[in-house]
Amino acid sequence: MAYIGTKPADAALTSADIADGVVSAAKLATDAVETAKVKDLNVTNAKIAASTIDVTAKITGTVPTGNLGSGTASSSTYLAGDQTYKTITAEDISWQSVTTGSTLTAVAGNGYPIDTTSNTCTITLPASASVGDQMIFTDYDRTWGTYSITLDSNGLNYQGKDDGWDVEYDTNGQSLHIVYMDATNGWIPIDDDTVTDAPTKANDEGIFGFGESPRYSMTNLVSNTGVVSSDVTGVGTATQERAACEFGGDKGIFGFGYDGSNTASTNLVSNTGVVATDVTGVGTARVRPAACGYGGDKGIFGYGNDGSHVSMTNLVSNAGVVATDVTGVGTARDGNAACEYGNDKGIFGYGEDASGVVSMTNLVSNAGVVATDVTGVGTARYYPAACGYGFSKGIFGYGSGYTAVTNLVSDAGVVSTDVTGVGTARNRLAACEYGQDKGIFGYGNGGSDTAITNLVSNTGVVGSDVTGVGTGRRALAACSFN
Repeated sequence: MAYIGTKPADAALTSADIADGVVSAAKLATDAVETAKVKDLNVTNAKIAASTIDVTAKITGTVPTGNLGSGTASSSTYLAGDQTYKTITAEDISWQSVTTGSTLTAVAGNGYPIDTTSNTCTITLPASASVGDQMIFTDYDRTWGTYSITLDSNGLNYQGKDDGWDVEYDTNGQSLHIVYMDATNGWIPIDDDTVTDAPTKANDEGIFGFGESPRYSMTNLVSNTGVVSSDVTGVGTATQERAACEFGGDKGIFGFGYDGSNTASTNLVSNTGVVATDVTGVGTARVRPAACGYGGDKGIFGYGNDGSHVSMTNLVSNAGVVATDVTGVGTARDGNAACEYGNDKGIFGYGEDASGVVSMTNLVSNAGVVATDVTGVGTARYYPAACGYGFSKGIFGYGSGYTAVTNLVSDAGVVSTDVTGVGTARNRLAACEYGQDKGIFGYGNGGSDTAITNLVSNTGVVGSDVTGVGTGRRALAACSFN
């Protein structure tokens, strides 16, 4: 049958309309083939000519990840050319432009060259992470030894420690590759150039305590911004010529001194700055020792005078328990000072021996072992003070003869030559850390007793005098806590 005029849209095609099994486009009206006319599964791959589907124009929306390849899609994987999901490796990290600022908010999957030529850099890690997330940080200009980087784990763990701990890396040329493992251990370094990577905790606040004249037991707290508080009623026996150091990562201890006679008693300081009553002394009672932390969470008292100069030491456990005397190493002396360096080691320096004032030092290992004398650098003196700064360095300052000269201690325990003094020249003062990476010298005698303080920046620069708060006094001690 032949049609006269235009074919009805739903009219069947005749064999005459089909040539060799092919329906030409001219024989089909626009949109003539309706979805309802196509039977399920009748359009197969074999019936679609190669390269005939325009992906850009014809596919909208999101293609399900299950249709893209095998494996699991996440922030730590990518779809490879073989249509499988692979874990991001160091070669797949997206490297960012060089960071020169003092802060950085890091993103998983990125690599960051960190240039600390002019300042330290605090890096905030992501607040949430998936297993396998990773980042790389590298010392762009080999200056981390001068200005370090500090990682803030931002609520997650780092090597099993919570975010109350700060993680510092301070080795020139270092690179750090970290991966998130799980909620228990959190971020784990899988490559950090074999440098010791245990987190270290720096204390925010400090405390000055005891002293003379007359003998006192009062204390003055130091805030995390270096502000000294008014006198706090003393606890324990009024004592002068003591030493103090940190222990347990966040607490402190005052020990030894003179309370009418030489004593070895101690007073613990809680992590909120509360001083406890006297603890019966252990070791040789003596005056004018020095003390510092070591090993990250322990302390050591050393040297002093029990009627003559001594060099014995007494270790302090991470629970604040003082051990019996350890045979002295180095020149016996008193009136010296001590501080931490290198995150987990200490140094005793200066003082007075049987022949007079000296500038020698003795390093303390991270196991609390005191080394033999190191030839002195800088002005020989006694009654200086010392504290840490910059997380891994230290500073000796002031001393006999009413001097204000200072000597910096590198993160390798090397003492520098004299730095011109700033502030009131004085001796028999004390010093401690505050704000995690800064220090403060306070009190002492510059011809008369004073309560003035001098702040130390995180680069070891000593500030001018700050008006004193509390009772002016000398022969006191100080330590930090958190």
